Amino acid sequence: MRAKTTKSKSATPTLYAQLNPRVALDVQPDGSIAAHFDDYSEPLGKFSAAATERARELRAGLPLPSPSREGDVVARDVERLIRQLARRGLVEYRLARASDELVVIEPQTSDYWPRMPKLDDAATVTLSRFAYLRRRGTSMVLESPRAGALFRICDAGTASLLTMLATPQKIGSIRRLDGYPGPGLLALLLDCEIIIKVDTARRDNLRQIEGDDGLVFWDFHDLLFHTRSTEGRQANPLGGLYPHIGLSASLPAVRPAWPGRTVKLPDAIGSASPFEQLLDRRHSTREFDDRKPVTLAELSTLLNNVARIRSKWSSPLEFTDDGPEIEYSSRPYPAAGSAYELELYLAIANCDGLARGFYHYDADAHALTAIDVHPHQFDAMMQGAEFAMDAPAPPQILITIAARFGRISWKYSAIAYALILKDVGVLTQTLYLMATDMGLGGCAIGATNIDLFAKMTGLDIHVEGPVGQFALGRGIEPPASG
Repeated sequence: MRAKTTKSKSATPTLYAQLNPRVALDVQPDGSIAAHFDDYSEPLGKFSAAATERARELRAGLPLPSPSREGDVVARDVERLIRQLARRGLVEYRLARASDELVVIEPQTSDYWPRMPKLDDAATVTLSRFAYLRRRGTSMVLESPRAGALFRICDAGTASLLTMLATPQKIGSIRRLDGYPGPGLLALLLDCEIIIKVDTARRDNLRQIEGDDGLVFWDFHDLLFHTRSTEGRQANPLGGLYPHIGLSASLPAVRPAWPGRTVKLPDAIGSASPFEQLLDRRHSTREFDDRKPVTLAELSTLLNNVARIRSKWSSPLEFTDDGPEIEYSSRPYPAAGSAYELELYLAIANCDGLARGFYHYDADAHALTAIDVHPHQFDAMMQGAEFAMDAPAPPQILITIAARFGRISWKYSAIAYALILKDVGVLTQTLYLMATDMGLGGCAIGATNIDLFAKMTGLDIHVEGPVGQFALGRGIEPPASG
């Protein structure tokens, strides 16, 4: 596509904040403001009379205030209100020139705030290899699993610009385009890592210059699946919401039999083995007896028999005579390629002999290492597990299964994330069976918050992050009959 040299004389676009369409504000005479959404009411605090008056404009859109430049007390108060809404995912932003919208920005993380880093004309930028444009309903949206927000494209010229950015372009060249949207859009896209700066000396190797070494290991589809099937980096509904009620009937619990000749299998011979009995006893436990917590000795036994390293060795890279030596280990459960990329992190709420806190299990030393986390982060993790299990209280112990992604994607192409999830299934069943054998209760949890884990550990989401959780405790015994 050839750039036109006619310089656009359009006005500079303005960034507006506006309420999510499903949100309403309740403004009280004393300056108190509450947000109402989905049958919930969330208090936001008290604000000045001028700020509450301007808050009424949030339905249509209010220019994002810049109190640091303006020295405006009202602007600071309005910004405080918008940030309160933003932390709850109740506000979105639009970049518009007069009445013409360029994009609507929908936050995907709780701490997203639009920022516009300065761009030099000499800088070269291109689309991230993780960016993609798709149809959603009747709109086109630009997304990336790395981004804190998605961009709803409202302008054909903006879509054309995005097509150009598949090839690295200098900012100075983009500025000369007819219909140039202004530096704000490019800056917002750069802040979300939807476009990236390119080192012109290394532009032939775009995969390596985007992000750090940990990001190199990721294929596009794997990182997208990871972020869109977990909480923390997306704002889509997630979990058991029955989204297809009224659209399609539920599939039957048992698949209809295939037509054709059937071979009836004989009944099992003899009495059930101890393993068969263990499988029969296994079930999910969601209520735990906090008067009888798991003991440190019991937790040690479980971790020893589930995840402790039994042996270590190294061997040269296969299919070559001069490859590097690769380290391997053996643990009680099987893993793809003996990579054993999974790590266990324990949130201890109630364990006899172990202080409340967040720990990493060192599978080699068979030891727990305490990790300092903020109390509200710990509570948020436990409350998330309680909600996901639909339980009356948090578990005594919450085990987060995290993956060191590069450990397995260094070898496997295209199937790395699929293999990780298979390993999670194997480890989860091993946890279930060991807990059952010890007379403890457990429950697999389907949802994890990758952004919360990143904040608790300081690890980037693409380096090491949660791929499963397991609640552990001593189940409440049923009342004696008779």
